[in-house]
Amino acid sequence: MLQTVEVASPADIKSILGALDESALLEILALRPTIGDVEEAAMWLSGDRDIFGAGEPLKDVVAEIIAILTPNEEDEAPRSR
Repeated sequence: MLQTVEVASPADIKSILGALDESALLEILALRPTIGDVEEAAMWLSGDRDIFGAGEPLKDVVAEIIAILTPNEEDEAPRSR
């Protein structure tokens, strides 16, 4: 029997990851992640990944969620006064 995997809703994503800006939420929604993907990304971002999943590679969607939520200093323009 095939098991259907439900795509995470905006409410699911917010309840797991907390407050997100609208652009980050839309980028994550575009990936069509499952609730498990979002939970795994949250676990990795909190540092729990070292305990529960050390040595296991990240799934593509999980890695993309982390990339969206992890600030990249190279992409940020210097602020002028």
